[in-house]
Amino acid sequence: MNTVKDILDQKGKNVWSVGPQDTLLDALKMFRAHGIGSLLVIEQGNIKGIITERDFAWQIADKGLCPLNQPVSMWMTSDVIVVSPDMSINECMQLMSREHVRHLPVVDRGKLSGMISIGDVVKAVISGQQSTILGLENYILSQKFAL
Repeated sequence: MNTVKDILDQKGKNVWSVGPQDTLLDALKMFRAHGIGSLLVIEQGNIKGIITERDFAWQIADKGLCPLNQPVSMWMTSDVIVVSPDMSINECMQLMSREHVRHLPVVDRGKLSGMISIGDVVKAVISGQQSTILGLENYILSQKFAL
């Protein structure tokens, strides 16, 4: 796996979302129901923001309360960083580290085509390293028997 497309081909392209007027309770229920840590906020087919478990935790800590009936739009991050399917996994890892984000929507020619998480990226990196190690072990063994 070298690109975002490779990750999406492996994990699928499901993207869970809420509307800006959906409540925080609606978002929390979706997190729980789908075992996910982020939701895109979509309105009329356009990405308006992203809301994550981290958004909840940090804003609750800042405000000292959690009004579950408030709309997601009051809690979401509006500046959404997106990636393209042809972006390399290493570039994604650097971007996530630099921007302190754990989820990246994937946009292909202006259309949402999936979502990747830091877990997906780390899993792909580890898989690539295991393939390299296996290849090197096979090479070493073939050289040993050639002597």
